Amino acid sequence: MLKIIVCIKQVPETQEVRLDPVTHTLKREGIAAIINPFDLYALEEGLRVKESQGGRVTVLTMGPPQAEAALREALGYGADAAVLLSDKAFAGADTWATALTLARAIDKLGGADLIFCGKQAIDGDTAQVGPMLATVLDLPYAAWARKLTFGEGGALTVERLLDHGYDAVEVSLPALITVVKEINEPRVPSFKAKLKAKKEPVPVWGPADLGLAPEEVGLAGSFTQVVKVFPPPARGQSETWEGHSPELAARLWRRLKEMSKAAV
Repeated sequence: MLKIIVCIKQVPETQEVRLDPVTHTLKREGIAAIINPFDLYALEEGLRVKESQGGRVTVLTMGPPQAEAALREALGYGADAAVLLSDKAFAGADTWATALTLARAIDKLGGADLIFCGKQAIDGDTAQVGPMLATVLDLPYAAWARKLTFGEGGALTVERLLDHGYDAVEVSLPALITVVKEINEPRVPSFKAKLKAKKEPVPVWGPADLGLAPEEVGLAGSFTQVVKVFPPPARGQSETWEGHSPELAARLWRRLKEMSKAAV
């Protein structure tokens, strides 16, 4: 039976992200939150592997107390268990401190055969936590997975989405996989499952539970910090052209030639 862990993140349900002027970290108070969309595909894939190969799915997240809602939502989709990593000491963690904290939680859970993550979180867009987590755990990983195929002897073939097509790599378990939205279509949880999820216990672990010192977590344990935040410069005026494609193509070509000459 496979031990499957899915790492999810609760993110703001808005594009109007506010930043703390002192710490330069996200201000989440008063903003509705959702499960990071890419993580829903990771959860769905974990559930599909459980159904096809046999196993147990545990969902893991690090966040403030309200992140428990995301875990209960994941339980409603069909996860078997959930763990919340929550403590004020975790606040302000960069991708490295986040990966280290998640890794210690996975160790406490007894490890995993497969770890799934979304390719990136929509609030940070770094796509770093998954690969860093694999590095801390010393596991092979494949990023941008769009299809998984299990072979004999536990080998796993992963088709990875690239800019111009895909490639296929083979990894041995245990391994970590980050997924893209092309991998599946998340299911709709049943009302009965949602009700059951409300009653499931969700343990909360802090640094002491994970054997982590204060200087290893949160801002104190972060190797990187945001030192300046600023909006991108304005791009100037824009134009909207209407018409048939051949006419627009010719017009665009003339404009590009004019701009090229003016730049010389």
